[in-house]
Amino acid sequence: MSDRYRLLVESVTDYAIYLLTADGRVASWNPGARRFKGYDDTEIIGQSFENFYTPEDRAAGLPQRALRTAEREGRFEAEGWRMRKDGTRFWAHVVIDPIFNPDTGRVLGYAKITRDLTERREAELALKRSEEQFRLLVQGVTDYAIYMLDKEGRVTNWNLGAERIKGYRREEIVGRHFSIFYTPEDRANGEPAKALATAFHSGSFEKEGWRLRKDGRPFWAHVVIDPIRDDSGEIIGFAKITRDLTDRRKVQEELEKSQQALLQAQKIEAIGQLTGGIAHDFNNLLTAVVGSLELVSRQISDPRQASLIENAMSGAKRGVLLTQRMLAFARKQELALQAVPLNAMIASLKDLLQRSIGPLVRIETDFPASLPPAQADQNQLETALLNLVLNARDAMPEGGAVRMAGRCETVTASNSHGLATGDYLRISISDTGAGMDAETLAKAVEPFFTTKGVGKGTGLGLSMVHGMAEQSGGRLAISSEAGQGTTVEIWLPAARHSDAAEPQQMAAPVEPVEKPAPRLKVLAVDDDALVLMNTVVLLEDLGHEVVEASSAKEALARLSNGEQFDLLITDHAMPEISGAQLIAAVSTNWPALPIILATGYAELPRDIPSSITRLSKPFWQSDLEKALATVTANRILDAA
Repeated sequence: MSDRYRLLVESVTDYAIYLLTADGRVASWNPGARRFKGYDDTEIIGQSFENFYTPEDRAAGLPQRALRTAEREGRFEAEGWRMRKDGTRFWAHVVIDPIFNPDTGRVLGYAKITRDLTERREAELALKRSEEQFRLLVQGVTDYAIYMLDKEGRVTNWNLGAERIKGYRREEIVGRHFSIFYTPEDRANGEPAKALATAFHSGSFEKEGWRLRKDGRPFWAHVVIDPIRDDSGEIIGFAKITRDLTDRRKVQEELEKSQQALLQAQKIEAIGQLTGGIAHDFNNLLTAVVGSLELVSRQISDPRQASLIENAMSGAKRGVLLTQRMLAFARKQELALQAVPLNAMIASLKDLLQRSIGPLVRIETDFPASLPPAQADQNQLETALLNLVLNARDAMPEGGAVRMAGRCETVTASNSHGLATGDYLRISISDTGAGMDAETLAKAVEPFFTTKGVGKGTGLGLSMVHGMAEQSGGRLAISSEAGQGTTVEIWLPAARHSDAAEPQQMAAPVEPVEKPAPRLKVLAVDDDALVLMNTVVLLEDLGHEVVEASSAKEALARLSNGEQFDLLITDHAMPEISGAQLIAAVSTNWPALPIILATGYAELPRDIPSSITRLSKPFWQSDLEKALATVTANRILDAA
């Protein structure tokens, strides 16, 4: 039996198994002891087992204390640092059992078993360090709320991010149900239970939605819930991570609003370009129509035929008004910008506005005396305000109040709303009427869009106001909700000090003359045959000699060939060589030749000389006659 025991001990290499004498000297030594302590049998047998202890433990008397404990209690067991032969340390698990004499009961020696646990200790320490680092990591995160729930959804721990985002301290929230973070609507719909059920059955739950802070304020959260399982796979709780995305959501909403505003602006710009092109072509047609009707009306003696001509003339006049509004929307009307004192303008306009809307609606005005003048075309602004007040009245069929107010606003880069930085006058017109829903509001300034019945509106009122404000360097803003009334704002640049000090002076009107004398030889240039024929007929009816040119190139050829003319009248929008280019060439090579520019465009090249007389299309013969009189008068003054 003893041989078998010896063979067993000698075959063990993972444990140091050896005997000590009663005074602690090594009496035997196995291969395991040799392997991790480093001593051969001859080196250690007979030596004190204190050699295996660290100097600190020897100084503290730990070896002898271990033997006394084993003798007194029948066993000593501990873990601690031990020394190898080469002086390196290892972490050991030690068991010392006393060996008693069965006859006397005295200690004969000790059996000592030592195991090297250095690797296990290092793994445990690494795990502990990892767990501590993870705990510190979770606790140190402030941008995410990271915490755990038990199976029922009660909070079991809480990090600093959760405290910062949700507002609860650890002692305030641990043990409470996580549904407290949900809105009342979501709690009523069972959203917290649905979230845990989804995580339980699907392995994860992820969603964005509104959550509540401790103080009741909502925030937009991104939430992830994952189940936590034990070693057997049983779910014992949930890990929950919440991130506050309120700022990002606000940025996204602002970006979406900006994109929608950009799309709307691009849409309105595209419609404006189309409308302006149509209005220009329509202007040319109306120029031929009104001129021909005017000449024919003088040759008709039959009352019935004269009535028909008059009816056609009325239709043409309505067409002229329509094109003017279309050009206003397209920002291609001609504006006479000047410093307009709003106080004085509203005071003189209020009676007209009140008479226009009737007794059921009252007008309230609030324009402080300190308001600076606005940079605007007063006639166009008055027309715009009349349109807006009439719209407000129509929105209140049972009566109400229209409030008009003026304020000075400063636009900076941070609140530009598409305006240049500087000072502006904000004119607001508010009603208490039916208001508009979002879909109607989005289309409000589109030309020909109207909510009024057939024959009750052209759908160009707001379009005209929009174009006037934009062309003046401002903008139109509309806010409205169904059943809550509407507020329309016109933003106009404040007039510069120089404009305010020296308001533009209107030129004295030129008295019409029957027929200018002497008879003029006129070179008429237009690529539109109908318009050209109309211009020629009107000039000839006034007693002038007219030479036609269907292009600027043809006109320049006639002048280059030495033909003499008293006047050049030209269109602007022509192929190859425009009217502006023709004017530049004529001004350089034939500077004494007077020029009339007949066009429906308001936006012309800036290099056109200010001395050029402009004739707006469509024009009546009296308009043409006045332009001729102005050119003739200027020519006489130049000659003098």
